[in-house]
Amino acid sequence: VQLQASGGGLVQAGDSLRLSCAASGRTFGASAMAWFRQAPGKEREFIAAMRWNGGNVGTHYADSVKGRFTISRDKVENTVYLQMNNLKLDDTAVYYCGAVLRVRPIVSSLRNTDLYEYWGQGTEVTVSS
Repeated sequence: VQLQASGGGLVQAGDSLRLSCAASGRTFGASAMAWFRQAPGKEREFIAAMRWNGGNVGTHYADSVKGRFTISRDKVENTVYLQMNNLKLDDTAVYYCGAVLRVRPIVSSLRNTDLYEYWGQGTEVTVSS
């Protein structure tokens, strides 16, 4: 599985941006995919995840982005998106997408970076005032 993240850029506070994570390989044997971000000098931080459990799909968000960010998937394009609205200065970071295939994670584990087997290379988002 290979993940290619894109869509980052320089925007102003209040703007919107959509990140893409294009996947190749066995992706849709994935049981969960997620977005994390890492700001300079900080640890990688969970942002949002989608978890597939049989025919059900659940989405999960960090409190800091709930109501502003939306994770979604285009099954045909093998792509997971992160729509980011009303961006804030604190959203400045490198954004990474991750995927897990080997296990079916419980919800509480989705925020753990160790869960994810595959990572994209990151796409940088800079929010200016």
